[in-house]
Amino acid sequence: MPTVTAVFVEALTKTVGLRVTPDGTVLSDDIPVLRLSPQPDGRLGDQGFFDLLDWIEARHCDRVALVAAYAETIRMDDLGVLGLALKTAPTLRASLVRLARYFRLLTDTAAYVLDETGPEARVVLRICTGAHPALSLRNECALAGLIRNVRDFVDGAFAPERVTFRHACRCDPARYAALFGCPVVFGAAEDAVILSERALALPNRLGDAALSRFLTQQLEAEIGSLSQEGALREALGRRLATALSTGVPQAGVLAREMGMSERTFFRRLSEEGTTFRDVVREVQIRLARELLERGDCSIAEVAFLTGFAEQSSFGRAFKRWVGQAPAQYRSAAAQPPRRMLAGAVERLAGPVDTGAEALA
Repeated sequence: MPTVTAVFVEALTKTVGLRVTPDGTVLSDDIPVLRLSPQPDGRLGDQGFFDLLDWIEARHCDRVALVAAYAETIRMDDLGVLGLALKTAPTLRASLVRLARYFRLLTDTAAYVLDETGPEARVVLRICTGAHPALSLRNECALAGLIRNVRDFVDGAFAPERVTFRHACRCDPARYAALFGCPVVFGAAEDAVILSERALALPNRLGDAALSRFLTQQLEAEIGSLSQEGALREALGRRLATALSTGVPQAGVLAREMGMSERTFFRRLSEEGTTFRDVVREVQIRLARELLERGDCSIAEVAFLTGFAEQSSFGRAFKRWVGQAPAQYRSAAAQPPRRMLAGAVERLAGPVDTGAEALA
């Protein structure tokens, strides 16, 4: 199950004047208002964290003020070794490379990706859990906190080119622009911060090559041990479920996001009795079935969300997978199951023998 480090829970509750006891009770003026279920290592399951976000959002009508307050509360120093490594890296680009590689030490509900392949550099916040209403607020808080902290540790004036969110705007867009210090676009293809080359090259005020190497070695050891825990197949499936809308990611990119070499990535999947292609197909089939059964997406949208560039390609693949065209599958899923009389069942299947001979 995806989890979140207690650091984010503490920052979120502190933002709105709440307090969390060691047993997970959320207090407002010493009155219990919510109960979380922390794990033995202090982390919190994603559902509990999202429930906390929902509870807070429902009671704070000024969303932009809430996001701004969170950005002021969360600090790099709260992130332990990772926070120090980000601050002591030589440049902002080096900081973001470390953020992308080691953020999994804090949570596996999301991942940062530094993408410099296009005309503009993008720091993309990739979601690694299922859909949840609280994600839009979490994403706003995450990117606002990132930008606020970057302004603190870089040496020079820092301003993103723009910030984009996949969800619709919930407040005055001008207030978001003032908060982020740049244009903010809603209804975009991804949750991301777009940066110029000049911004990436900004030096960090506390940049120290030797200290940065030492801290990075510690992080590498931590993520190396983390990579040995749990099923890679399950973690990969969660990432793919939210990444397919932009096409099937390259295995090497996913391997780096998950803190391992491509060779190790393929070896571990093989040890679990599967392949990258198999996991992709499993996720595509499961996601396609869910979307078709829900019925609120067109077949073209289902094709897009499962990683296909064309509806026709999706249709052929889906029929190969399940033996039905997408439209047929959706139609069948919408039909209420027909109940057969017990006598008819017995006539068709014959009497059921529950004796020992039947089990032999």
